Amino acid sequence: MPMIPRTNDSICRIGFLGSGGVATRHAQVLSGFDDVALVAAADVDPGRAGAFAGQFGMVTADGVDGLLAHDLHAVYVCVPPFAHGDAEAQLAEAGVALFVEKPLAADLETAEEIGARLGKAEVLTRVGHHWRCAEPVARARELLDGRRVRLVTAAWWDKVPPVAWWAHRARSGGPVVEQAIHVLDLARMLVGEVDEVHARATGPHPDGTVPGGDVDAATVALLSFANGAVGTLSAASVLGWKHRAGLEVVTDGLVVGVGEDWLEVRNGSGEPERAEYDRMRACVAADRAFVDALAGRPVDPHRCPPDHAEALRTHRLATAVARSAASGAPERLA
Repeated sequence: MPMIPRTNDSICRIGFLGSGGVATRHAQVLSGFDDVALVAAADVDPGRAGAFAGQFGMVTADGVDGLLAHDLHAVYVCVPPFAHGDAEAQLAEAGVALFVEKPLAADLETAEEIGARLGKAEVLTRVGHHWRCAEPVARARELLDGRRVRLVTAAWWDKVPPVAWWAHRARSGGPVVEQAIHVLDLARMLVGEVDEVHARATGPHPDGTVPGGDVDAATVALLSFANGAVGTLSAASVLGWKHRAGLEVVTDGLVVGVGEDWLEVRNGSGEPERAEYDRMRACVAADRAFVDALAGRPVDPHRCPPDHAEALRTHRLATAVARSAASGAPERLA
C-alpha cells in the first residue's frame, strides 16, 4: 500500500511545482475544499510563481527544497513534459504524495526511470488523466459492461496550443503524447490493453505555421487490442479550434461515443441519444478523489485518476505510437 503522508490534523497541506494554466485550474478547484490548505508554490519563473501564490494565498518557494521546508502532505507537479524527472522523485523520496500532470514525460525512458523511483518510495500518486472521473465515461463503462467490443475509433483534432515548447518533439513528446494520450487512456480503460500499434504521420507543419517546430501535423495509427478488438487513432493539430476529442466504440448492435464532456449512444431503434456535460465536473472529481485518498477516505476506483504505475502503461502506448509513426514499423507492447 502506498504511504499516506498525513498528520493528525484534518487539513491537507498542498504545494505546487509549476504555476501555469493547469496549475491554476487545480488551485481554483482545491481552494474550494474546506479540508485543503494551499501553502507554497515554486516555478522556474519567479514572477509567475509570485502572481500565482498571491492569487491563492500561498507563499513562494525556491524549488523542491523550498517546498519541502513547508511540511507539505502533497505536491501538484504541473510542469511541461520535458521538465519531469528528479523533482517528483525527490519529493516522493521525502515522503510527499504527488499529483502529477500528464504526460509523465516527453519520452518513455524518463517516465520509466521516474516510475521506478516512485515505486521504491511507495508514496500515494495520482496522474491527471481526469477523463476517468467524468460522468459520461462512467455511463459508457456501464453501457459496455459485458459486451464484446469489435471496433474503436479514437480522435483528437485540435489546434497548436499557445505555449512555446509544444511544437518541439523533444520538449512536448508531440501531439499523440501531449494531447491524444487522453483518448488512448480512455481506450485502455473502456476496451483493454493494446498489444501492437502501426502508425503513419505526415511530418512537420508547413513552414511558417509553427516556426521551428518539428512535431507531426497529423498522425494515424492502427491499434490491435489483446482481446481481439481493432481500432484506429487519428490526431491532427492544424485547426484553429478543438474539433473532436473522444472515442466511438462499436459492439454488436450498439455504438457508444464518449469524451470528456459528451456521450452519444445509438442502438438502431431511433436517432442517437446525445448528452452534454460540464467538463469542469471531471476536474473537480479528480482533485476530490486525490484529497480523499490522501486523507485515507474510501475512493471509488472507477471514478479516480490513475496512479503513476497505471498511467505509465498509457504512456508506453502513446510513445509506441509516436515511435511507430517516426519509423513506419509496427511496435509491439509487452
